[in-house]
Amino acid sequence: MSQPRRARAKALAVASEIYPLVKTGGLADVVGALPGALAREGVETRTLVPGYPAVMDKLEDAEPVHAYRALYGGPARLVAGRVGALDLIALDAPHLYSRPGNPYIGPDGADWPDNAIRFAALARAGADVALGVLKGWRPDLVHAHDWQAALLPAFLRYQDAARPATVVTVHNLAFQGQFPRDMLGALGLPPESFAIDGVEYYGAIGFLKAGLQLADAITTVSPSYALEIQSPEAGMGLDGLLRARAAALHGILNGVDTDVWNPKADPHIAAAYAAPNARAKQKNRAALRARLRLDDDPQALVLGVVSRLSWQKGLDLLLECLPTLFEENIQLALLGAGDADLEAAFRAAASSHPGRIGLFLGYDEQLAHLVQAGCDALLVPSRFEPCGLTQLCALRYGAVPVVARVGGLADTIVDANEMALAAGVATGLQFAAGSAARLAHALRRAAALHRDAPTWKALQANGMATDVSWDAPARHYADLYRALIRANASNRRVA
Repeated sequence: MSQPRRARAKALAVASEIYPLVKTGGLADVVGALPGALAREGVETRTLVPGYPAVMDKLEDAEPVHAYRALYGGPARLVAGRVGALDLIALDAPHLYSRPGNPYIGPDGADWPDNAIRFAALARAGADVALGVLKGWRPDLVHAHDWQAALLPAFLRYQDAARPATVVTVHNLAFQGQFPRDMLGALGLPPESFAIDGVEYYGAIGFLKAGLQLADAITTVSPSYALEIQSPEAGMGLDGLLRARAAALHGILNGVDTDVWNPKADPHIAAAYAAPNARAKQKNRAALRARLRLDDDPQALVLGVVSRLSWQKGLDLLLECLPTLFEENIQLALLGAGDADLEAAFRAAASSHPGRIGLFLGYDEQLAHLVQAGCDALLVPSRFEPCGLTQLCALRYGAVPVVARVGGLADTIVDANEMALAAGVATGLQFAAGSAARLAHALRRAAALHRDAPTWKALQANGMATDVSWDAPARHYADLYRALIRANASNRRVA
């Protein structure tokens, strides 16, 4: 284990979800894993999250550290405690967060109508902690994740007190948090904030836009995505702002928690393994087939998918390619949930092709691990992908990734072309995004490589030897943090 290399820094992370307490996607995995990796780089991190029931129920040695008589419509308090190795501060505001199910969506399938208020409260509380409301602890830097926390730099900007350095991370630019202009007062923002260099975004209030405009630095979760979002094609209306702030924009790859995703000691799989192991793979494949009712066909390639079912993720393209799967003797093991039309289409396909398509609609963390261990290849056909975590887990488990050539997928997988195979560095397959024909070609390539057992085993071995941990990303974050802290201190001295 590496030792802290420089003076310790204190960081406050602010996010709307965190693994293992509340998870709807990769954001939670990042927020849950990064603090431990940063600790090895000398960065002490406390994480502020909403006080959902799942958070309050698990908070150990909970201690109230600040009280609000009224915070956006009701009393609230900040409660500090731990969950495992995580040092947490929960915003305990029952009128905002004491609700069952998905943190963003109500039981009717629509967004909670007060989401603007709920996440403005999170950002407001983050700004208070940043300014020293907790006795004896004040951060040197605040790291806000995605639109739900991105209003925080705005709350810090429109006040006179000395403030810490700020970073906003974009996990997915497609989700921006846009709300009507007439909510400005209700959100607690001053009139002067509604300007092009503030929170205004095409006549509305843009939470993410505010963070991108006002944070000291912006990070995305892969270098390629940092470049892509500066283009009109991928910038989602924010490309002009991102080009203007290119000097403050950094692409830092995600990692995965290698303790959680560890095939050598994974309690969720049928057989543990440390290297490509035909016997262990066979046991896991058998367990996965049994779980999803796939035929016991020793020659078939099992193709895994663990994904949100959406247009972004390219799952409609996979539906178009089902004939190719059947022609190439590929079985599909799919775990996911999302758009109703895609769920219905995959349900119909599974019903029409029993034994060839195994389907679990929803999310099951244990099954996600078994898919990684039991499939031969893992497919990620996204039209755009900021980083992706499933392909990193696949590398770790010896499941050969088949990925679209976008964002972090392009950055993390070495295509098995002739040159890469000859050099012994290939780890998976890439294909051009957004095309069913290109996806079908990639699936045929995967099937051919799978029939070449020595080559396939080499791909597996290369993948399992790839470092997908948080060690290198944490070093990049720690270096960025310290540079920002130094610059912030220098600016205060000049002022």
